[in-house]
Amino acid sequence: MSSEIVKDMIVENMMDDYPQQDGYEKRDLYNAGTIKELAVHYSEILKLIGEDPTREGLLKTPERVAKAMQFLTHGYDLEPEEILRSAMFKEDYKQMVIVKDIELYSMCEHHMIPFFGKAHVAYIPNGYIVGLSKLPRVVDAFARRLQVQERLTTQIKECIHNTLKPLGVAVVIEAQHMCMSMRGIQKQNSVTTTSDFNGAFLVDKTRAEFIHLIGSRLH
Repeated sequence: MSSEIVKDMIVENMMDDYPQQDGYEKRDLYNAGTIKELAVHYSEILKLIGEDPTREGLLKTPERVAKAMQFLTHGYDLEPEEILRSAMFKEDYKQMVIVKDIELYSMCEHHMIPFFGKAHVAYIPNGYIVGLSKLPRVVDAFARRLQVQERLTTQIKECIHNTLKPLGVAVVIEAQHMCMSMRGIQKQNSVTTTSDFNGAFLVDKTRAEFIHLIGSRLH
């Protein structure tokens, strides 16, 4: 994140309109200038759809939505390759490493409506391994942008490939798209699956092992 962005960030309590309970307090970083500008536009949107932004229930809605939108798209301020580089370790291990069932939340760039599901990520090291928590962080860094599932799948794969230089990378994403459930075709139970493989995972036997393992319940 650039120093200018950090300088402009303010720390606020995301739940500032509600009492804290059991000592819980969620704190996030927001850019004050961006929040202010977004709130103006959301206020106008409320008017355009026939609402009254001055009524009690909507008084702080433009600001709340502005904060939510900034959080949901904070991936633009993250560098996924740097996330991986921060925890790379030399290791002579050349077997499959899988992190599966990674929760994923993103927003479709066509309608700006959420899609959500799970990502399954694997790589075969070639001299370097990476801290396991970094793979979900990379997924999140790309997901927290306006996306299409197909591009998201490839971006995750290419980031791992370009940074770790492994023998192969495999990514599978299964997601439900609210733009299909809430509008348009309105098919509530449909799931979209995308995949991208390279290197050793282009070999049928290796790819089949990966597909088998992400479908198994070993725990």
